[in-house]
Amino acid sequence: MGAKFAFTGGREGWVRVLLTGVGVGLGVALLLLTTAIPSALQTRSDRSHARMGLSFGATEPAKGDNTALVGTVDTEFRDMDIRGRELEPEGLRAPLPPGLKEFPAPGEMVVSPALRTLLESKDGKVLRERLPDRITGTIEEAGLIGSAELSFYAGGENLAKYKAAGGPVSRVDTFRGKAAPAEPLGPILLLLVLMVFVVLLMPVGVFIATAVRFGGERRDRRLAALRLVGADGRMTRRIAAGEALSGALVGLLFGIGFFLIGRQIAGSIEILDVSVFPSYLNPTPALALLIAVAVPAAAVAVTLLALRGVVIEPLGVVRTARPPRRRLWWRLLMPLAGLGLLAPMIGKGNQNGNFNEYMVTGGVVLLLVGITALLPWLVEALVARLNPGSISGQLAVRRLQLSSGTAARMVNGIAVAVAGAIALQMLFTGVEDDFTKATGQDPSRAQMLVELPSYVPLADARRDFTKTRGVREAIAISKGELGETNKDPEMYGGITVGDCAALREVAKLPSCREGDVFAVHGAEEDSSTAELATPGRKLSIDPSYTDSEKGKEVAWTVPRGIKKAQPREDPTGWQQGGFLFTASALPAAAAPALHGQVFLGLDMTVPDIREIVRNTATKIDPFTSPMTLVASEKSRRFESIRTGLFVGAAGVLALIGASLLVSQLEQLRERKKLLAALVAFGTRRRTLSLSVLWQAAIPVGLGLALACVVGLTLGTVLLKMTATPVTVDWPSVLAMAGIGAAVILAVTALSVPPLLRLMRPEGLRTE
Repeated sequence: MGAKFAFTGGREGWVRVLLTGVGVGLGVALLLLTTAIPSALQTRSDRSHARMGLSFGATEPAKGDNTALVGTVDTEFRDMDIRGRELEPEGLRAPLPPGLKEFPAPGEMVVSPALRTLLESKDGKVLRERLPDRITGTIEEAGLIGSAELSFYAGGENLAKYKAAGGPVSRVDTFRGKAAPAEPLGPILLLLVLMVFVVLLMPVGVFIATAVRFGGERRDRRLAALRLVGADGRMTRRIAAGEALSGALVGLLFGIGFFLIGRQIAGSIEILDVSVFPSYLNPTPALALLIAVAVPAAAVAVTLLALRGVVIEPLGVVRTARPPRRRLWWRLLMPLAGLGLLAPMIGKGNQNGNFNEYMVTGGVVLLLVGITALLPWLVEALVARLNPGSISGQLAVRRLQLSSGTAARMVNGIAVAVAGAIALQMLFTGVEDDFTKATGQDPSRAQMLVELPSYVPLADARRDFTKTRGVREAIAISKGELGETNKDPEMYGGITVGDCAALREVAKLPSCREGDVFAVHGAEEDSSTAELATPGRKLSIDPSYTDSEKGKEVAWTVPRGIKKAQPREDPTGWQQGGFLFTASALPAAAAPALHGQVFLGLDMTVPDIREIVRNTATKIDPFTSPMTLVASEKSRRFESIRTGLFVGAAGVLALIGASLLVSQLEQLRERKKLLAALVAFGTRRRTLSLSVLWQAAIPVGLGLALACVVGLTLGTVLLKMTATPVTVDWPSVLAMAGIGAAVILAVTALSVPPLLRLMRPEGLRTE
């Protein structure tokens, strides 16, 4: 009978079912997207392995009819990573990377759709100079890990020459490789992952519980009419459960539809360098089944729980009278129990084993659910004492006094989301230093470093960089190695070659002129130079370590006039020990054993200066990838978890806004006749609009204040659990509260046009 009322009860019935279905559907869609995340990550990983080529730790195959040479030509463009490979088949049966139909010829390249769009845009003009090959095709989905990935395959030529010279070229007979084994998450990273999932999913559950109670007041009045014709109390509750179950089932169908729409949208956007294809987002069957069972069950449970405090009699519903005051004591039990679960883990940090996942999840859930229990009491306690002077304020406060629970339910979700976000922000900010390490690099001395292989003439490269627009200074040095014996030396040291100005960048020299040789004493991680630098001792430059390397060694005798130098960190933060040679002091036969480094000082006011440098480097050697010097860098795993938080938070905020709008429209629909009657009696539309704004603003203000208190408390406990000093990033806290308030204000503004339509005299009509 409840299901029949839901679907055949006229316009009133199906509008209520529609609103409930939309609210539940939005929550179900986000839950389905969340359950699809493991599948998406696994698919991205599989795609990455399928095109990897040489597996981690594997031995290269011998040249044959079924092999190909693959050169790594990755690059960057404005902080965006671009994956690049040069391909040269060595036989008719050479393996083809996934996503390609044929090998590109020299001078041709196949690109991803996102890279094609970038290269054809105005912004990609600088990048096009670096990738001048003619585009002959598009990489198919099987060869990409995301819809926005920037990737290309170019035709290679004479790659064997680069491979023999030590370039980044490998020989493969298949592209289905295996990655290096992943390191397990540390305790703090695991805690971060747990927190992200709990904080993102809690508001979804709150919104679903709110959505199944749409139209509750009118439903109770209908149930009173059923009591009048003979239904008893238990029957009315079963009928209400049937109506809620019907709305939840419609919500499941809507949720599947919203999920399919969201999946298509997700395939066309990129958030913080993360993109996916729609086909990646397939919910795990077990979790999808759990959602299909849990949502209708929760709808029935919430409905029956809500009816416990309502007396439905044949002549009316007691809810219209002044309800009894809410009690505070049991509402405090949940957050206190949550703190009790988290307290035993305080001080564990990264050193004392993993955190108990169940205690962490349970404690955080109880703390956040405590907000939904405390907020109705807080709203009721405040509005009972408010006595605003304006008419709009009186209307708003009176409405809140009559239905403070409904107002609190609308704000519960946003309060839970803001509290969780504040706690997470505190946790991320507190442990960020643990996952941020100083590189030792000094960007004030040089902004970029270019490593050059031995086959690239260093003098020519330095000249090309010096001529490049925006390059102020190019400091070139060559590096190599020497040892005490020709083969497998037990003592060995480094060689650095350059002019006097370049050598002063890597050591403190007493004096310097062309022809000098220096021995650097006291460098970190160098214990051999002092013994090797004995005048007259015979050493070997470029000693061999395998039989295939024999014959390349160059004999050198330590000169009697060798000078001593003190170590100095180079711009990368490395102390170079060993021997320093001016160019004329190095034996000519040793030159091929050295590889070059060029430190670049840049004029950062030149637009796209780093891209201009990368273009020059690519012209010098296609396998060279310039490095940007930075003072510090963050852990990639920490950054990926933070990225996941931002991606999920964007989805939750979208859900918050949409669900609040649906809830607000449902509340206005409930009061349609009342609003029309007030206008008919002469109340100004402006007054009614302001009253609606006050009805939203008062619970929102209280909800955000409570969210800040709970969020700061939870953040403090989490920081103590990670053995991190407690600090509050107040700008972030205010920003989170501001985002929550902005969502509410946007929803209120969007509800004004429907409000104005409901104020028309037609709203007084009834059947």
